[in-house]
Amino acid sequence: MITAGQERKRATIDITRHVQHFDPHVFADTRVGVVGCGSVGARIAMEVGCFGISNLHLFDGQRVDKENIANQRPFTQEDLALRRFKVDALARHLVAAGAAEPVQHPEHVLKPTDLGRVVFLAVDSMTARVKIFEECLYLKPWTDYVIEVRMGIDELRCYGFNPRLRHHVEEWRASLYEDEKTQENACQVQTTIGGTAMITAGVAVTRFRHWYRKEIARDPAYAKDLPVEQVIMLRPLLAFCQ
Repeated sequence: MITAGQERKRATIDITRHVQHFDPHVFADTRVGVVGCGSVGARIAMEVGCFGISNLHLFDGQRVDKENIANQRPFTQEDLALRRFKVDALARHLVAAGAAEPVQHPEHVLKPTDLGRVVFLAVDSMTARVKIFEECLYLKPWTDYVIEVRMGIDELRCYGFNPRLRHHVEEWRASLYEDEKTQENACQVQTTIGGTAMITAGVAVTRFRHWYRKEIARDPAYAKDLPVEQVIMLRPLLAFCQ
């Protein structure tokens, strides 16, 4: 297992097809953190890792379990049999794809930690989100952008905000609720559908690319901020019967 401070395998992935939209050389050694490597977080990690990012950090204290295989890509039966931590399994799959080996943190985030300049927050509970935000993200000088995701069966929400901007933080906090109030088919339920997780991860990674184009590439086409909250409903509003 590769941890912070140890030498990591560098990317050999061919970035020809996306370098005009995301150039990892311009992004340089900027740290990106993925907190929570479940159904959505694992997909996010694979996508951003294959962008060619050289300083990716994965945080998750859970091991691959049998119920993860069906919906949490790219975990395999081998990962399950060897009881690998999710961060270790993800690192292996990223390296196999030609991406740089990420730094693995096989632990839950329980204390103040530099999670990265850009942080994807994809943990299981609202309580964990709030604790991580308060301890590691709120007003911290090292984090410029937080992308937080919530997923139901037919609904997803993606939040993107600067944790040092008061109006961003207030809007995000207004969206919070107690874990006990979570209901089936609402966002952040235990039931998982792989297709919905894939779409949720895609929305989150697109927000990341938008932030990169605005803040790193300085592309004037991306000068306007996205709204803090994006909501996508996947269930048809009307059903027509023959």
